[in-house]
Amino acid sequence: MITFAEIESQAIERKGDLVPLLHNPLPVKAIAAIPDDRWLSQMTRCIFEAGFNWDLIDRRWPQFEAAFENFDITRWVFMSDDDLDHLLKAPGLVANAQKIRSVGENARFISDIGKTHGSAGAWFADWPAGRYMELCLELKARGARLGGITGQRMMRRMGVDALILTPTVIKALNHWGVIEGEPTSKKAFLALQAVLDDWRTETGYGLNHISQILAWSID
Repeated sequence: MITFAEIESQAIERKGDLVPLLHNPLPVKAIAAIPDDRWLSQMTRCIFEAGFNWDLIDRRWPQFEAAFENFDITRWVFMSDDDLDHLLKAPGLVANAQKIRSVGENARFISDIGKTHGSAGAWFADWPAGRYMELCLELKARGARLGGITGQRMMRRMGVDALILTPTVIKALNHWGVIEGEPTSKKAFLALQAVLDDWRTETGYGLNHISQILAWSID
């Protein structure tokens, strides 16, 4: 297997000094302290950005926060059909019924996490880096519309140390002979985790840095 030092060397050749470019995750305690409503907010934002113009969602986000009452978990656990009808007509929102419904589904997901772990922040903070790909699968299985890079991007934005399987990162993994094609099965995800673990041991880098350096090694 290729060493990460070889990949990093190629990234440095392309980009120069990488240190100022690297995105650092939040400390574990800071992640644990993030309120549940902010997790639901960011989940929703990433879901609405998928397939839409990000700038449009960014401009309208204050209207989303107002329409969803600041994403109070207890409020949206009990999301009703009447809520859906109202939100489909709310000014400033994107009238996509499936994406709007995901707010209630993810509120229930977060509520369930809170019953066993105290809060979503504590759950994410406690999840070990050596099981990161399992966490991605967990978001896909238990959350609504959080599979693929949507859930991964949400975690990165919330400060979690996260690898994002963007097209560029997948292309890099293919280029360096780590995987073939795009990982979709649980077996492929766990095989990729083993490689990531080796690279973390080799370099001491977190998943944020590994993800970014992979992308820079070819782009």
